[in-house]
Amino acid sequence: MLLKLLSSTSFFLITLVISSVYVSTQPQPVFSLAQTNKVELNDLLLAGKQYVEKQNYDKALLTYKKAAALDQNNPEIFSGIGYVQTLRKDYAGATEAYQQAINLSPNNPKLHYALGFSLGSVGENLAAAAAYEQAIELEPDNLQNHLGLAVVLARAEEYDRAIAVYKHILTLAPDNEEAHKIASRILIEQQRYPEAIALLQQAVKQQPYDSALRLKLAVALLNQGEELAGLEALELVKRTAAQNHNIYFQAGNILYQAEKYDLALAEYQWAARLKPDFIPAIEAVGKVYLAQQNYFRAIIEFRRLTEIAPENPMGYHNLGIALKARNKNEEAIAALNQALKLYQSNGKQDEVQQVSQLIKEINNRLITQRHNAN
Repeated sequence: MLLKLLSSTSFFLITLVISSVYVSTQPQPVFSLAQTNKVELNDLLLAGKQYVEKQNYDKALLTYKKAAALDQNNPEIFSGIGYVQTLRKDYAGATEAYQQAINLSPNNPKLHYALGFSLGSVGENLAAAAAYEQAIELEPDNLQNHLGLAVVLARAEEYDRAIAVYKHILTLAPDNEEAHKIASRILIEQQRYPEAIALLQQAVKQQPYDSALRLKLAVALLNQGEELAGLEALELVKRTAAQNHNIYFQAGNILYQAEKYDLALAEYQWAARLKPDFIPAIEAVGKVYLAQQNYFRAIIEFRRLTEIAPENPMGYHNLGIALKARNKNEEAIAALNQALKLYQSNGKQDEVQQVSQLIKEINNRLITQRHNAN
């Protein structure tokens, strides 16, 4: 959208009309001062566009700022500065430039949209929402304005307003995939399962081969307590992508969250069969065994994980938990110490504290055991 904005508002070239120059007895300037400025401005705008095309954004910005010094009343120049700033990911700078452009051209919906995008990118979500609402007022049929508004409202945790906007989007574009997915995600997170189910059932009818929508439908159905319908939704997803290991993995995640561990285990194992080196599936199998307190099998899976991914601290961490549960204290400490080193090297302070606490507990246990033995 911003590319479109750039092409439509930021690069209008100023046409120079050169009048006839009459010969006189005294040397005369070819151009007046105003004409000279127009020529220079035209050259700067052209150069700025060329720098953008070459992805030399720093020079493009410098060039547009020189143009702005020549013409402080040209909204297209400030729009160009805003666009270049977004390319440089300087969204605060883009915000300032677009606000200047809006001051000069307040009825341009594209400028308000661009301002909303920039504000949202720096976390000013409610201010971004106000900008998108202004864009909608000026251009109500532009779907991008509504999508932008919905996104920043969701980020601001204004969920009721966000859902209302998404529902309005679906009246404008009933097959909009993004609106279906994000609105249903918000509804599920808010535990508004009947609304999510109704929305997703409609979406699945329109897009029957979209596995992401069917997976969300399964989540909503299972959380609503409609177990048979939820499991059927999962089966339908797998039929559409029978060799896709990630589909089985996601199905396992859904069932794991629903505490259906046996069913989750089967899905994770299928994912691991389809892709034997798929580390998330191996880790998930081990976690199911931990949840089932099948520590022997958990130890086997997590040992395998440490062999396949020796730099993955979670493998050692969970192996230590399983070994601790089996009273294999020395082995547990060795595994946890390895996890601790990896977490420390990755800067994972929360995990460092968790592992340190586990090691402390095991050491205390060993001290107690030795004391009792004496």
